[in-house]
Amino acid sequence: MQFATGPDPTDLLTLPWSTPLEQWPREKLVSLPRGISRHVVRFVRIGGIVYAIKEISQGLADHEYELLRELAKRQLPVVQAVGVVANRMTPEGEPLDAALVTKHLKFSLPYRALFSRRMDADLEPKLLDALAELLVRLHLVGFAWKDCSLSNTLFRRDAGALAAYLVDAETGELRESLSRGQRLQDLDIVETNVAGELLDLQMSGLLPDTIDPLETAMSVIERYDRLWELLTAPQTMGDDEWWRIEQRLRKLNDLGFDVAQIHIDDSGGDPHVMVQTQVVDAGHHRKRLFALTGINVQENQARRILNDLDTYRSQAVMPNTDVDEDTVAHHYVTDVYDPVIEAIPPGLAEKLEPAEVFHEVLEHRWFLSQSAGQEVSMDYATQSYMQTVLRHRPDERAFLDSSLMGVGALDADDIEDDIEDHADTEVDDIVG
Repeated sequence: MQFATGPDPTDLLTLPWSTPLEQWPREKLVSLPRGISRHVVRFVRIGGIVYAIKEISQGLADHEYELLRELAKRQLPVVQAVGVVANRMTPEGEPLDAALVTKHLKFSLPYRALFSRRMDADLEPKLLDALAELLVRLHLVGFAWKDCSLSNTLFRRDAGALAAYLVDAETGELRESLSRGQRLQDLDIVETNVAGELLDLQMSGLLPDTIDPLETAMSVIERYDRLWELLTAPQTMGDDEWWRIEQRLRKLNDLGFDVAQIHIDDSGGDPHVMVQTQVVDAGHHRKRLFALTGINVQENQARRILNDLDTYRSQAVMPNTDVDEDTVAHHYVTDVYDPVIEAIPPGLAEKLEPAEVFHEVLEHRWFLSQSAGQEVSMDYATQSYMQTVLRHRPDERAFLDSSLMGVGALDADDIEDDIEDHADTEVDDIVG
């Protein structure tokens, strides 16, 4: 067996690798929402960590493992590849397909689970914005997905928006760069796949009547084109128009992208300057927040926290007082961020990831202040949110019915038992 470094291999050796994945005993498995897959997929929990295991040919497993590892090195949002289990044999000597092992992305949901809950009236644009941005980021590093779809993506909440993560990379190719034709091929694939997935949601009664599946699928291309143009298009300007470059850089930063270099081509005596920006990995706010506080969150969550940190600084530091940003950030974490996270009751810890809870507390405080006509304290807003909002939210890690589980789901009776067990446990936690 081939595994990444770390404690995972020893724990995973205890699994029944000599048995086909679809025959694994129920007590080894965890019921979690998953997307539709061509392959048998199972979830297992070992030592508090949930792993996703996909049965697949060894060649494809090795290929996908290497791609996921390489994309992760380039700081792309992908699931974490743990290893490949190869040369599997039944006790009777029958060969079995290899198994690709990845870590389950905590607090993530497949698109069908998001639509089944319908907690957000603007779900479609947020979902497609996230998918388009993921595809742009992959194309910028030379990755041709060749099977881009909602089913091959997981989504996490990100300060009211959604962040998309690549799950399935078995058909992908990583090149030095992509030609326009290669990018267009991916765009044709994503439009076709998303249209089919939305039509499936429509047939299942999960898509509002006001949403046209085909038009909505086409909008992914429009979203992609707008972002690609902003990130890659050359810009021509006059000698006295440098403010336009600063404006563009600020807009790129607002979208979460850093700029490594600016290439200037003033050729042929033209009085205008041609500027070509070179965009590097996304995560501008995320990296800045981590450098200041050590808090590692999603991009929009980081932007929201940094905005609140700026407000905190303006209120905490006397005018014309020289206090460095690191010191203010340290006090902010101690006085504002940590108390909110520590106030999450143990029985509610699986409702949302901590950074999303913090974002919602900030939003809740704003609404309370508007209603009261004066600013309410962070402590009051935190306790109010825990009691009146978070307690009534479904877990992001909820156990869902079999229709949302995709290929390789557990039997319906087993899932109903899991739902009852989970509900009993949650009630005990809340009562306790």
